[in-house]
Amino acid sequence: MVAPLYTTASGLLFHAGKILVLTIGLPARGKTHISRALERYLRWMGVKTQVVSLGDYRRKALGGAQKLPPDYFTHGEKSPETIALRKMISEGCEQTIWDYFNAGGQVVIYDANNGTKATRDAIAQRFHDQGIHVVMLESICDNKEIIENNIRSVKISSPDYRGWDPDKAVEDYYNRIRDHERHYETIDDRDWPWIKIVNVGEKITLNNIHGYLQSRIVFFLMNIHNRFRTIYFARSGQSLIEHSYKADSDLSPAGWEYASKLKDYVFERRAKSLEGRGIDPSTRKLVIWTSTRRRAHHTAWPFVAATHGSQGAHIPEILVETDQDGDPTKLQLDPSVSADDDTPPGNRPPPPLPSKIKIVEKPQMLEINPGIWDGLTPDQAKKYYSEDWERFVKDPYSFRAPRAESYHDLSVRLEPILVELEREQEDLLIIGHASVIRCLLAYLIGLPASEIPAIEIARGDLLEVVPTSYGVQSHQYHFWDGPGRSKDGEPDNARDAHNFYENYAEDTKGKRKVVAEEYHQDVPPEPLELGTSFETSGAPSYRDSPAGPL
Repeated sequence: MVAPLYTTASGLLFHAGKILVLTIGLPARGKTHISRALERYLRWMGVKTQVVSLGDYRRKALGGAQKLPPDYFTHGEKSPETIALRKMISEGCEQTIWDYFNAGGQVVIYDANNGTKATRDAIAQRFHDQGIHVVMLESICDNKEIIENNIRSVKISSPDYRGWDPDKAVEDYYNRIRDHERHYETIDDRDWPWIKIVNVGEKITLNNIHGYLQSRIVFFLMNIHNRFRTIYFARSGQSLIEHSYKADSDLSPAGWEYASKLKDYVFERRAKSLEGRGIDPSTRKLVIWTSTRRRAHHTAWPFVAATHGSQGAHIPEILVETDQDGDPTKLQLDPSVSADDDTPPGNRPPPPLPSKIKIVEKPQMLEINPGIWDGLTPDQAKKYYSEDWERFVKDPYSFRAPRAESYHDLSVRLEPILVELEREQEDLLIIGHASVIRCLLAYLIGLPASEIPAIEIARGDLLEVVPTSYGVQSHQYHFWDGPGRSKDGEPDNARDAHNFYENYAEDTKGKRKVVAEEYHQDVPPEPLELGTSFETSGAPSYRDSPAGPL
């Protein structure tokens, strides 16, 4: 298992040398989606990786298709002007690749059609002669639905078709594809190492792949898809014993209230998002992942209850029994309360429920183990373990307190979850602990490892992430205020300071500042209503210090 931790003097990992992944395929075959997903995974491994897109480079250098000669995208005889333009773009793209390798990069994914054997062989030979390992990655797609969705969701929204009628833009793009098909040559030789992927993960064929890093690339490609889905993140509800890692207590009364509000808001937000895309929410399944901690999987109980209620069964409601001092002693379900007894706020009809809800408990998603710092506030940790605290502040990602886990240890533990995250095709809600969500969110949006401890994950916020071909769209929505979260104007002690690993983003002052990195500036993400948007397709600023929460 791998996770970002160390660098070498050369900057190259796994004794793999420098690798050029040369994509091959007709237009709208998912090459960009595959390239970006692979880039994200390799960066997570600590491998310095970059996608160089021929289309992006051409648009930045020359503008949209309307500014190009009419024979630019056609095969066959071309005008001298077109030949010169195509040569300039091709050479400029290759120089960008060389610049990245010379600056210490290890893997470049060259995202282009490369549809003829002569063209790709010439590119591969030039890099091979300079000691670069070349791997060809062909994406074949015979699924008309995938092609149509890719054209409508990505291609015709680019500057090439700005101002076009959508149907005419689709037809023009199909004409471009048909012209490429007449000259396209699939890989059928053994001159180079290659990977052939069919329908974005349906089938994979290999030739002469060797070494650990190349094998990891293949393993990752076997688990991806490009079906539209939304990933939601939310913290688990407050528990009766909040400050102890060892305790595995039930939710507190406020925790059960939070779980119910989370259920309502997820259904409402999900329905709005799907309906905005023309999708019926009741036809799609919702998968929920939790850890094996009670506070995590109990937070998912209202979702199951709501599904049963939609089928005519009674929704159980939570009863809290208390002792003579008023302290909670037992929590149980009351099956006598029906879903019909609850009136939605403002007399609004309840949002459509998913066709099915599946809840999966994953032991790898347990929160980070604080070791000897269990139950301590930041001030107490500084006081009692001053030397350890100083080392921790210098490197909060890789430092491991005695008998504890570091964030690197947690990242290694979560790697199988990342692979399952890529494989999951349904809408997914992850109800987890703040430390776990930090790692998963950092993977999806491309944050460097050093910034993982600085991500603030507040209870009462729902994070919505939509993977797209050019990165991710991410939004944050606030839906709940209560114990365990500061309200505006309230003191910081509204949250449990004794569980600072979960409740606070650690201070990373002095570390490399996060700079948003746009994967593709020409294709803006579709705006989603409500909420506050993060900086998408890059690294938003989540930084905060132990002195106080957001």
